[in-house]
Amino acid sequence: MPRNAYEVVTDIEERAVLVGIDRPRADGWTLEDDLAELTRLVDTAGATVVGVITQRLDRPNPRTFIGTGKAEEVETLARAERATVVIFDDDLTPSQQANLEGLFPDIRVIDRTQLILDIFALHAESHEGKLQVELARLEYVLPRLRGMWGHLEAERLGGGRGARFGAGESQLETDRRLTRRRIADLRKELKHVARARETQRAARGGSGVFRIALVGYTNAGKSTLLNALTGAGVLAQDQLFATLDATTRRLDLPDGRAVTLTDTVGFINKLPHGLVEAFKSTLDEVREADLLLHVVDASHPNRDSQMGAVKVVLEEIQAASRPQLVVYNKADLLPTLERERLAQSPGAVVVAAAEREGLDTLLDRIATIAAQTDVPITVTIPYDRGELVRLAHEQGHILSEEHLAEGTRLTVVASEAVRGRLSEFLPPVERTPAEWEL
Repeated sequence: MPRNAYEVVTDIEERAVLVGIDRPRADGWTLEDDLAELTRLVDTAGATVVGVITQRLDRPNPRTFIGTGKAEEVETLARAERATVVIFDDDLTPSQQANLEGLFPDIRVIDRTQLILDIFALHAESHEGKLQVELARLEYVLPRLRGMWGHLEAERLGGGRGARFGAGESQLETDRRLTRRRIADLRKELKHVARARETQRAARGGSGVFRIALVGYTNAGKSTLLNALTGAGVLAQDQLFATLDATTRRLDLPDGRAVTLTDTVGFINKLPHGLVEAFKSTLDEVREADLLLHVVDASHPNRDSQMGAVKVVLEEIQAASRPQLVVYNKADLLPTLERERLAQSPGAVVVAAAEREGLDTLLDRIATIAAQTDVPITVTIPYDRGELVRLAHEQGHILSEEHLAEGTRLTVVASEAVRGRLSEFLPPVERTPAEWEL
């Protein structure tokens, strides 16, 4: 994990003490669930958990989150276990973090959000992903700047060689000014990247291709499912947030229709709002999809709560109303009776993507859903317009095809966009009054 907000260090062994509070909540999660997931996050970040401390509280202590006495207990355990970092499962306010660092200044103190940001920084691969993560990290760090790191590198934050501090300007003021400047630069650059992504999305939308997005809790198996269905070859491993960047691949359905399938960043309970905002352009793929495949780790003991956490994020990005098909994955790890019970759930399919089980059923269900908004039309396309025949074959479902003297007569089930491309070759009785006027 990084030593500060601007670098990622992976060659230092981190030893972590976890801190969680048990308080009333209505989301179905327990303290044990939270700490188990926090442990997995710590492992993903490359650190080792050497101790856990919990406390029952109705509300966090405003000064130290857990109270001075409990903070002393944390310090004692951390020193006994030679811990290098103390990680709180909930968000700390800047003042709480500062007060805790004052109590044990030689041990790093971070919260769940900082840990997730660290993991995203380690896993971001694309240029856009790196920009998104850096923006989220800087916006998180800005209110926490206290001059504790010396000064931020001018080159890293946009100052360039030869930059000079203003007369009488404190180091803390300089850090804040450079951070705000870098945030502004990142937002501007991400707008350019978002426009390019929007152009790509508009092209796919205008083509009439049915668009599917994979969503789900992190480590539910979305990337494994994408690989199994399309041969995409994206990274898939048993680790939280193994992949961050959206990946779109062509998927051929049993009825011959070609659709697009996009894998997106996994969600998590208490996903930092700053990350949702930073990844907004990527998550637009979800909001604009024709169908969401909600991939669920069916074998996870906290399956229902994970599904609830995904719903919360979908609501936050205004995508909860999109048509959804639940895909219960990792079904090979389930008892037979539980697997059969889930298979009878309406609006759901049971698969084991890694074992390639249930994929034919899933493809059939997708094909049925994709065809629901299609309308069959019959057109006679001149032989010199062969590109429209190819379009009908690639993006529609051909019911009949006949070669006549005047051209190729097709009866095709197609989307509204494809029907619009073919409409000039409808027989007169199928034209609307508006089309006659044209």
